[in-house]
Amino acid sequence: MSDRKKEAEAASVSETPPANGGAGAAEAPAAEPSAEERLAALEAELADVKDRLLRALAETENVRRRAQREREEAIKYAVAGFAKDLLSTADNLRRALDSVPASEIADERAKSLLQGVAATERELLSVFERHGIRRIDPKGERFDHNYHQAIFEVENSQEPAGTVVEVLQPGYVLHDRLLRPAMVGVAKEGRKPTPPESANEG
Repeated sequence: MSDRKKEAEAASVSETPPANGGAGAAEAPAAEPSAEERLAALEAELADVKDRLLRALAETENVRRRAQREREEAIKYAVAGFAKDLLSTADNLRRALDSVPASEIADERAKSLLQGVAATERELLSVFERHGIRRIDPKGERFDHNYHQAIFEVENSQEPAGTVVEVLQPGYVLHDRLLRPAMVGVAKEGRKPTPPESANEG
């Protein structure tokens, strides 16, 4: 009994196919890229990394410049709100000075008061100048819609059309930024004279 069992086991072992599926089933390994191909791939990858690095550096520089410009503008125009609040004070000082001409004041105390108001206005305008705030008083100048606001037109002013002939309220600029436009009256173009009619010959 044991001999037959051994023979059966030997037969089953001999019938078992090879684990790799036989010599015909073996596949050839994939060909590795050549040194030139690997070098070209590495150079392409290096060029891509370099391009991305340069773009990132350029973007970083742009962000830095923009932040620097915004910081400088914030410092330069920081007093804009405060300056606007003081413009009405400057207007009131000028109205007080224009209300009564100094030549019409006989009382010495009133003259002293008027001189004090004038000194206060000068000091205020001097402080404005130190902080980059400039007054716009464009009488006699060409109308500029960037800095002037036309309130009315004046006919027969003897001035060229578009000339500022009256300033109702002066304007102000902070450095190169408009705080308030000057309110002005502008010369209107006069009517062109009609040519005389030629006499009808009879």
